[in-house]
Amino acid sequence: MLLAGEGRRAGAPLIKVLVADDHAVVRRGLRQILAETKDIEVAAEAASGPEVLRLVREQRFNAVILDVNLGSANGLELLAEIRRERPDVPVLILTVYSAEQYGVRALRAGAAGFLTKESAPDQLVDALRKVVSGGRYMSIEMAEQLANWVADDRERPPHELLSERELQVLRMLASGKTVSQVAEELSLSVKTISTHRMRLLKKMQMKTNAELTHYAVRNGLVD
Repeated sequence: MLLAGEGRRAGAPLIKVLVADDHAVVRRGLRQILAETKDIEVAAEAASGPEVLRLVREQRFNAVILDVNLGSANGLELLAEIRRERPDVPVLILTVYSAEQYGVRALRAGAAGFLTKESAPDQLVDALRKVVSGGRYMSIEMAEQLANWVADDRERPPHELLSERELQVLRMLASGKTVSQVAEELSLSVKTISTHRMRLLKKMQMKTNAELTHYAVRNGLVD
């Protein structure tokens, strides 16, 4: 496993990358970072889940840079779909959320690496080269956080019991959206979202959206 700061190998082949993020300014920033290298090329960009899957099916990439939140798509569920379509293509998760919040989930879902957007300018190139070579990548900070997480034998926070969809619904409800609004944004029925809400409330031993909001804010699950 490579830690931040290790260099590239000479004569490495061209790495063709798909950049998936729903913010144009982020995609542009990533393209600028990678443009400074000779062995990495942004071969395509995507701003939505369906677009990611279409490109993955139609083109050949050496790696995918994937945001956890991609419009209405759940990035970790999308990761699983990418892995089913192209199990040989490593996926590097890039997010504004900390390793403590999403790192373990991402690695369990099949990510080859995890990187925060804050550290991307310094670590993105090393991360891509490592995952393309067949390894896994995490920053020094993430390695320390995961070590603490493993060593900590206290009870895990309730939201770690949730499925990826339930966690997504929790975050949307906690941000002030109604069940109908969540259903519309995720292209699901109101009944389905209500079921997710009922299940996540039960798992977290809560009764109201206000409790969810307080918990989400306290644990950094909402912006």
